[in-house]
Amino acid sequence: MTPFRLREAARRIRAGAVAAYPTEAVWGLGCNPLDAEAVDRILSLKGRPIGKGLILIAADFRQLRPYVEPLHPERMAAVLDSWPGPHTWLLPAAPACPVWLTGAHATLAVRVTAHPIAAALCRTAGMPLVSTSANRAGHPPARTALQVRLGCGDGIDLIVPGPTAGLDRPTPIRDGVTGALLRAG
Repeated sequence: MTPFRLREAARRIRAGAVAAYPTEAVWGLGCNPLDAEAVDRILSLKGRPIGKGLILIAADFRQLRPYVEPLHPERMAAVLDSWPGPHTWLLPAAPACPVWLTGAHATLAVRVTAHPIAAALCRTAGMPLVSTSANRAGHPPARTALQVRLGCGDGIDLIVPGPTAGLDRPTPIRDGVTGALLRAG
């Protein structure tokens, strides 16, 4: 992806666009996590209830810090040691974290991605991004840009081109406080 196209995609996301982009295993739908209208568009497109919560991806932990509370240093070290990489963690949500991100939970799912395009998009946008699989509820996640276009159609504003990182399954999700595996990868 050219630097110009990356800057343009980041500009559009900051302005409220819903984007599709490749991640570690599947294509994701994302937007500015503080844009309630953009998040609502993603939830409506997917048919996903707000109570389930969403994942944020970031280029580095500094981008996630305003959304989460730190853990005990020993537990936080385990989380940070796994990043960047295909590891999603549930961390205690910061008091100001919007309910449209946490849903009915006191935690927020977060990941510092190692996917070069997704990380570059976060870095260029200057923020973490909402990241949820590009599919409607009950349908398999999109693994190609064509599947995104066919499954999401007019519900998205732009597709950021590139390959997924080739993982067979979505990233595992672990509880940051206990380390327990909640979703196998």
